[in-house]
Amino acid sequence: MASSLEQLRKYTTVVADTGDFEAMREYKPTDATTNPSLILAAANLPQYEHLIEKAIAYGKAHGKDLEATMDYLFVLFGCEILKIIPGRVSTEVDARLSFNKEASMAKAKRLIEMYAKEGISKDRILIKLASTWEGIEAAKVLESEYGIHCNMTLLFSFCQAVACAEAGVTLISPFVGRIYDWYVKSTGKKVYENGFDDPGVQSVTRIYNYYKKYDYKTVVMGASFRNISEIKCLTGCDLLTISPSLLKELSQENGFDLRQSLSAEKAKAAPVEPDLRKVTYDEARFRWELNEDEMANDKLSEGIRKFAADAIKLEQMIKSRLEKA
Repeated sequence: MASSLEQLRKYTTVVADTGDFEAMREYKPTDATTNPSLILAAANLPQYEHLIEKAIAYGKAHGKDLEATMDYLFVLFGCEILKIIPGRVSTEVDARLSFNKEASMAKAKRLIEMYAKEGISKDRILIKLASTWEGIEAAKVLESEYGIHCNMTLLFSFCQAVACAEAGVTLISPFVGRIYDWYVKSTGKKVYENGFDDPGVQSVTRIYNYYKKYDYKTVVMGASFRNISEIKCLTGCDLLTISPSLLKELSQENGFDLRQSLSAEKAKAAPVEPDLRKVTYDEARFRWELNEDEMANDKLSEGIRKFAADAIKLEQMIKSRLEKA
C-alpha cells in the first residue's frame, strides 16, 4: 500500500511549510510557504550564507538601506525555492504592518517588483498578509486592481474566513495547530480520540464546507499542524502546508487506508444549519465577531507579535552585517 503521504497527494495539494531547501527536494511539494520565523531559522545555517551575502551586497549598493536589504533577502529565498518547486511560493509582508492597509499594499507591490527584476512572474508568488481587517482590505485591492495573488495568514475564526472570501483573495491559511494549542491551554485536553473532534480540524472543515457550498473561488490551505491525525482528518482540503517532520512521518507510514474527508460534493449536500448559514461582514460586525471569539482574538494578536519579534531578530542580524559591509 502507498504511504500516507502518497495517498494524501491524490486528494490534496501538499505544500512545504519550511525554508529548508533540502526538505523541499526530498518531499517534492507543489508549493512552499515561508514566514519570518522560518527565514530566521534558515538564515543561521551555513548552507544559506550565500543568500545572506548577496542580500548584504544589494543593501550596500543601495545606501545600506536596511528595509531594502530585508525585502531582497526574502525575495532571494523565494527565488531559490521556486527553482525547486513547480508551483508558487508565499512571501510575507512584515507583521508590523498588519494594521496599515496602505503600507501593506506598498510593501506587497515592492516585493512583486523585486521578483519581476529577478525574472519571476507574479503568478508564481502569493503575498502573505495577516487576516486583520486592514490586511483583508489591502488584499482586496491588490487582487482586484493589481492582479497580485494573496495568501491570508493568522486566520483563526469563521468571520476572518468569510471576509477573505468576500474580498476575493486567492488563498487562506487557517491555523489548525495554534487553535489546538489554545484549547489545550484553556481546557487541558491534549488528546482527541476522534481526530475530527479536534477544534482546529473542526474550524477548517466548517470554512472549507462554507466556501464550497457557496462557490467562493478562494481556496483553503490548512496550516500549522501538531500531528498527522489533524492532517489526515483534513484529506481533501484544497491545500495543506506541512512541516518537514510531519511530511517525514506521513511518508514513513504505510498500511493506513487514507479516506477523503472533505469534498465539494459533501459540502454542497451539508445542511445549512447551524454552521453554514450565509453571512456577510462589514467592518463593525467583523471587529465585533472577532472580539467575541476569545481564541481567535488571542491567537491573532499573539501570532502578529511572534512574527514581528522574529522579523526584528532577523533585522538585527542583517543590520549588524550591513553596518560592517
